[in-house]
Amino acid sequence: MNPLPTKGSASGAVSAPGAPRPVTPVALLADTLARLAGRSDLPPDVVAELSAAAELASGVDGYAGRCTTPESPALRELAARTAEHDWRGRGGGVALEQEMLSGHVEGQLLKTLLRALRARRVLEIGMFTGYSALAMAEELPDDGVVVACELDPDVAAFARERFSASPHGRKVDVRVGPALDTLAGLVGGEPFDLVFVDADKAGYTEYLAVVLDGGLLAPHGLVCVDNTLMQGKTYLPGARDAVGAAVDRFNRHVAQRPDVAQVLVPVRDGLTLIRRVTPGTGEP
Repeated sequence: MNPLPTKGSASGAVSAPGAPRPVTPVALLADTLARLAGRSDLPPDVVAELSAAAELASGVDGYAGRCTTPESPALRELAARTAEHDWRGRGGGVALEQEMLSGHVEGQLLKTLLRALRARRVLEIGMFTGYSALAMAEELPDDGVVVACELDPDVAAFARERFSASPHGRKVDVRVGPALDTLAGLVGGEPFDLVFVDADKAGYTEYLAVVLDGGLLAPHGLVCVDNTLMQGKTYLPGARDAVGAAVDRFNRHVAQRPDVAQVLVPVRDGLTLIRRVTPGTGEP
């Protein structure tokens, strides 16, 4: 199976429009089980058990989506446009792919977190086509803002076009350029209630350091970091590559920081929620 090119990774194979690949641990498991169940050299009883296991695994994401509050028409259209766009053949050394979209269930989870925090200001590090940015903007009050960092100007233009089709798109402030440069310009300003990190995986540790040590996170705030399971490459030694190793280093770094508490939620490709605590007490 081909690994998913991640934001900021070197160019690799990119899925064709309308033909997404499995890229989460559950989806990869379901795909593997289904392929094994299709082998003709296995005993019928083994094939039957493999088929049942594949059905069990493949049904998780769809069922979760059906039992989650529906996405808005604007988000549904944004997801469709991202899926039908041909991301192949791009230059510049950065591979982009439709599977990078945060998607329905994760978008609704982010919206729920924002409501619980009564958030007004959000920082997104790594926007892609803007699904998560627009989802969060929909949950913010009229004076709320999502400051979204995106390295690629073409992708930023793609997202801005979709934002213009939504009344909530005006709440998204897109900043194009290296994320660290944007973050440096934000240090010293008003902090953010939620920070969503979904950019190049090798930069995760440095992004978190700037957010926490640069005063970008409000005292009650929450940092959400995407892809922290990274297709299982964080915990399967035989599947480990440079991206998986980078995410694993980040996860270990977070676990060792005495000034935070965290939980890795196995939704989609892993989402880690991080909050500040007083070292030695575990309390805010």
